[in-house]
Amino acid sequence: MTAIGIEEFFPDTTNINMQINEDKKHTITTIQQAKRVVRIVVGFTVLFIGVAMIVLPGPATVVIPIGLAILATEFVWARKLYKRFKDGASSVKKSIFNNNKDKKAQRDKGTE
Repeated sequence: MTAIGIEEFFPDTTNINMQINEDKKHTITTIQQAKRVVRIVVGFTVLFIGVAMIVLPGPATVVIPIGLAILATEFVWARKLYKRFKDGASSVKKSIFNNNKDKKAQRDKGTE
C-alpha cells in the first residue's frame, strides 16, 4: 500500500494559497479605506461644528483646530492650515505672556 499525498487530491494548493493571500490584501486595503473614510467624515464633522460655534455659543477656537488636526492626517491643505493656525496661536501666546511680563516689570519699577 502506498501513501497517497495531498497533492493527488488537491493538485492546485499553491493557487489556492495565492488566492487567499490576494484576498487578505484586498481585505487589508478595504479596511484601510474604511478607516480613511471614517477619519475624513469625523474630521469634517468636527470642523463644521467648530465653524458653527463661531456664531453659536461654544469653544470654536478649540474645536476648529481639533477638526483640522484630524483632517491633517489625510489632506495636505488641512495640514498647512493647521500649521498656520498653530503658529498664529503661538504668536498670540507669546505676545500675551510677554505683555504680562512687561506690565509686571513696570509695576515693580513703580513700587521701588
